[in-house]
This record gives sequence, structure tokens and C-alpha cells, in this order.
Amino acid sequence: MFFRQIRRSAAKNRKNNSLFFGTLVAAIVAFYTLLSLESQDVIRFLKTLESDAIERLMLLIPVVYAVSLFFVFFLVYFAYRYQMDGRRKEFGLYLMLGMGRGRLFAMLMGETLWNSLVSVLAGLPIALLLTEGISLATAKVIGLGIVGHKISLSLPAVLWSVAGFILVQCFAMLVLCAQYSRKEPMELMQAVGPERQAAAGEKRRKASLILGLLLLLMAYGAGILLLRGFGLPVIALIFLLGGSGTFLVFQGIGSLIGERIQRKGPSQPGLYTFTGRQIQESVVDQYKALAVASLLLLLALACISFGIGMAAGRGSGETRTADFSVKGTEAEIQEGIRRLDDPSMIAGYYPMYLGHMDIDAHAYSLKGLQEAILKQPDSTQKSSLQDHLGYGLEYVISEASYNQLRASIGKDPIELGTDGIGLYTSMKDDRAFTDLLEHTLKSRPEVSIDGQDYRLLTELYSDNVVADREITLYIAFIVPDEKYLAWTKDGQAPFCWNITVSQEAVDELGLMQAIQKVDERLSFTGLEYESYLSGIGRNLFYTVASSYLSIYLGVLFLLISNTVIGLKYLMQQHACRQRYRTLLMLGAGTKELCKCAGRQIGIFFLLAIGVAAVNSIFAVWSMFGSFMRLPAGTAASKVFLMAGVAFLLFLVFEWIYIHVVISASHREIRTLRATDGRNAL
Repeated sequence: MFFRQIRRSAAKNRKNNSLFFGTLVAAIVAFYTLLSLESQDVIRFLKTLESDAIERLMLLIPVVYAVSLFFVFFLVYFAYRYQMDGRRKEFGLYLMLGMGRGRLFAMLMGETLWNSLVSVLAGLPIALLLTEGISLATAKVIGLGIVGHKISLSLPAVLWSVAGFILVQCFAMLVLCAQYSRKEPMELMQAVGPERQAAAGEKRRKASLILGLLLLLMAYGAGILLLRGFGLPVIALIFLLGGSGTFLVFQGIGSLIGERIQRKGPSQPGLYTFTGRQIQESVVDQYKALAVASLLLLLALACISFGIGMAAGRGSGETRTADFSVKGTEAEIQEGIRRLDDPSMIAGYYPMYLGHMDIDAHAYSLKGLQEAILKQPDSTQKSSLQDHLGYGLEYVISEASYNQLRASIGKDPIELGTDGIGLYTSMKDDRAFTDLLEHTLKSRPEVSIDGQDYRLLTELYSDNVVADREITLYIAFIVPDEKYLAWTKDGQAPFCWNITVSQEAVDELGLMQAIQKVDERLSFTGLEYESYLSGIGRNLFYTVASSYLSIYLGVLFLLISNTVIGLKYLMQQHACRQRYRTLLMLGAGTKELCKCAGRQIGIFFLLAIGVAAVNSIFAVWSMFGSFMRLPAGTAASKVFLMAGVAFLLFLVFEWIYIHVVISASHREIRTLRATDGRNAL
């Protein structure tokens, strides 16, 4: 009988609070998705390339997991508090009928464990499907192919997800039971009024609103003008100004709502004034909760934007030019290709002529380039470039080699002519540096070599001349072949030979597996080489470490903030249910009251979302304008497309949450009508 009562009560709680139950299922999915990261295809692949970096990333996962548990605890606490406030009379009645406090505690813990079990059984299959989908999509995107995908169930991830989830729920219920255990039955049977916070006067609320707006403007200015990296003092200042401003803005918004009601209320029909006063009271009494929820929404939007930016930037900033860069003679390269199981996997190879400028035999002047740089705005990059050019020119690249490289990636060849020189840099990830060079080249500055003037082309070139990191070129000149042979000390021998894998092999096996297969055979030839795998592995690691974890935290913050907003409103409505009973007695219809509650919920959510959205505009502006510059070559259309899809999903997510909260509110109003009808009978 006792266990049957536990199951019935738990089922009733799930039915009456689907918002909370859905969030619990989402939390299980999020926990498993994070903890099973090590078993996903992309991490298994990266372990073969960046094992040390992956080990450090795996050490970070428990920290993120602990932070997640901390936030989920407050979510669970608020939800169970809402449920228990609605059952106060039930608990008081149990105690008055002789139920011991220990048995009541056992019943509540039993309901918690039962709901936890149901959430786990519902969430784990969804989590497994989601992680397999993510793993499969990642394998396809990075070139592992469907063949490289392995279905896996991470048992440690399941155990830790379930253990942490149940622990958080039991601890939250234990804290609440400790609070309720001190209450007497008659105290539980009494109705509880709306939760009140220290009310400020009308003038003080207006002053808070003005001061809050000023603090937010100062935070926006500090983010845009002062934020130039992960500087702790500046970040702390922005958080202090922005957080304080947000709390003060929400404390003062109630005065604006009151003025609007006084101005328009008398002329509006129906429950307009009642709706406005309810919203005003909710904002005044719950401004702290709204401010916290809005700040969590801001963190969610910032984290998701950061993740999208890193994914788009990393994904497009690294252009595949050569799959292997091999040291040796042409005969050695040909012999190495013949020793492959399938030589047709190689599309071709070409020499990369890149050498040192013979400064002892050739006089040159970079004065024209230096003067053009001097006209650009002052910056750290400008100073570094001027210092570097002060030491002279070091490297030159053969035009024919560079054109062969461009042909291998489907780009048109460059044409230098008799008096043209191309400017090259491999520092394309430094967007500020490449911007400086691109603006400098617009004036086509001249350089002089052996008394002859050469004009630099207006385009800046940055395609990788090697497969990975064999050489880093801060500045180099692309010159005609005859000039290359004349100006370099070691111009007869190529710097390396670039090899590309055939498109047929890539289509059949996937990019990564095709390169891996060739790499395994080349490793037995004794040739010295570097592979594109190393670069893509490092690139993928940065994407996973930054993008994956930041999006995960963003989604978690999004879940918690919306649930807090919804539960806070439902708690406030439950405390004010006597007002709705009075309106029903005065002749108001259920449909009209439901419409009134829907408007309140919409405005309650929009206040938190609106402030967070405005704050996030400046937060994202600051991030992308300072420490998070996208690599040169990143397609703006790709970033905007991903941002647009994410924003659309955000709107759908918010609409679903608001709809669920409205449904819960309408259900309680209809319950009041049904209760009044039974009482009348």
C-alpha cells in the first residue's frame, strides 16, 4: 500500500509538472553527452594524433560535470520546492491523521527515487541516440566516413550520469525535508501568500532603473573598448558592472509597468488592470530571480555564440592544400609511392621551391612597403611588422610552385608579369595582422631589388605551402621562377615535395581514413615527412575543447534559466490562487482568466529574454571584436547561416517553454473552477 501510494503520487507530480520532468530528462541527456565524449568517434580519432592534449581535455570533463551538478541542484531545488508548496495541506493532513515524520520523509524520498528512475529510463535512450547521431555526423564532416563510425555504449558515462543525477535530487529533497520537518501540521494547513522581497519606493525604483541602465552602458563600453583578451581585471569589471546593472534594471522595471497601468488602465476593458498589476507584483517581488535567470540566459547565448564562432572559424580557417610534405629527391618520392599498396591513391606530387634570399649577393630596399605600412593605424601588429621588416627579407617562393599548389585546390594561378611580386604570409589565423597587410597592399607599394622596382599585387596570399608546420612564414615574396633561381642561395633543390591523395580514394574511404592509409605505408619508407593529419587533428582538438564544451554549457544554462523563470511564475500564481477564486466568484470566465495568465507568462518571459538579448548583442560584439577574431578566410555566410539556425532554434526552444508553462498555468486555473464547483455542491 505504501509503495503504491508512492507510485501514484510520483505519477501525479510528473503529470502536473511536465516542465520539470522534461528538464530532468534533458539533464540526463546532457550529462551522458558530456561524459561519453571519450567514446565518440572524433575523440578516438584525435587520440591517435593529439594524445597528450586529449588527456588534458579528459581531465577537464570532471570539472565541467561538477559545475553542471552545481547548477542542476538549484534547478531541482526550486522545482521540488514548487511541488511541495502545492502539497502543504496534504502533508499537514497526513501529520494530523497520525503519520510519523519519518514515514512522511520516507514517502517523499521514495517519490524522488521513483521519479529519478523514470527520468533515467526516459533520458538514457534519447541520450544514446543523440550521441550516436553526433558521432556519426562528426565522422562524416571530418572525413572519417561511415566506415569509421563505431557504435559504442559508455558504461562509466551511464553510471556517473545516473549517480550524479540521483545524488543531486536526493540532496535537494533532503534540504527541503529539513525545512518542512520543523513545521507543525496547522502551519502546513494554512494558506501561504505571495513571496515578498523588500519593497522599494516608487522614486527608489526609478532611480534604480536609471542607475542600472548607466551601469549596463558602462559594461558595454568596457567590453567594446577595453576587452582585448582574457584579462581577468577587465572581465571582472565587466561582470561587476553588467551584473549590478541587470539587478538594478529589474528592480526598477516595476515602476514603468505601474505608470503604464495608471495611464492606460482606466480606458481598457476586461482584466487589463488586473493583468498589469499581477505582472508588476511578480516583477517587484521576483526581480532577483528574474535578474539571475536573465544573466543565465546571457551566459547561455554567449557560450553558444562562442561555440558557433569557434566551430565556423576553425572549420574554415584551415584550408587543405597538401596532404603530405616529404623531404628527399624525386627518385625517392617515386619509390615511396610505388611501395604503397595502391599507388593510384596518390593524385600527384610537385616540388615546393621555397628558399632564403641571398642578401649578400643582391641589394634590395623595402622602403616603399615600409612607408605604406607606416600610413596604417597604430596597432601591436603594425609595430611587430615594422620591426620584422627592419631585419630585412628572408624567404622567397617560386611562382610555378605556388601555382601548382593553387591548381591542386582548384584556384586560378597568379600572374606576376615582369615587374610584379606577390606578398605571402602563413599567419592567417591572426585576423588583425592579415587585415593590416590587405589594407597596405591596396596602394600597391613598391620594393626595389638589384636596382629594379617591383610592385606588390593587391591580393594577400596565405594558402599553406606545406602540409602542417614544417615552416612558418611571417612574410615572404612570391617571385617569378627566373628571379627565384637568381636570388636564392639554394634555389636548385626544392624545400620539399607536396603529395596529394586522389579524390577517388577520399570519396571511397573518407578524407581522414584515406590519408591515414597512405600515412601508414609512408612510415615504412624511411622518408622524412609531415602529414595534414597533424594539422587537422590539432584543429579538431581546438574545436572540440572550445566549441563542444561551450555549447554544452550554453544549452545547460538555457535549460536552467527557462525552468527557473517558469517555476518562479507558477509558484507566484499558486500563492495568488485566492485572487483567481475571487474573480471566478465575481463572474469572470475560465477562458478569460487563462488568457490573462497567458499574457502574464509571455511578458514575464519576455522581460528576462529581452534584457538578456540586448546584453548578449554587446557581449558577442565584444568577444568577436577582441580575443575571438575569426581566422582570415572564414566565410561570413557560413557564420551567419549557423548563427541564424541557432537563433531560430533558440526561438523554438523559448516558444516550447512558454507554451508548457502556459499549459501548467491553465491547468491550475481549471482546477480552481472544478474545486469551486464541487464546493458549491
